[in-house]
Amino acid sequence: MSTAQTELASAEPTGLSTKQARILEYLRANADDRTYFKSRLIADDLDLSAKEVGANMSAVVDAAHELDVEKWGYSSGTTWMVTGTPE
Repeated sequence: MSTAQTELASAEPTGLSTKQARILEYLRANADDRTYFKSRLIADDLDLSAKEVGANMSAVVDAAHELDVEKWGYSSGTTWMVTGTPE
């Protein structure tokens, strides 16, 4: 497997669409810095719509084995609580 294929395979977990993989990588990269994520802010950072983020979160939650992702609130948009799970 070439380096490019290896990077793609690690960036896009099996069964996830490209959008879902981008959202998951975003959460992984930022989970240490903060706990709460608004769908619209994730969307802004990834050049998606808040609706696209929300529609893809169930698959991301299922794939995020090292993260605990919970729908937390819905005032002025959906908020997700993201925490690392103990190893």
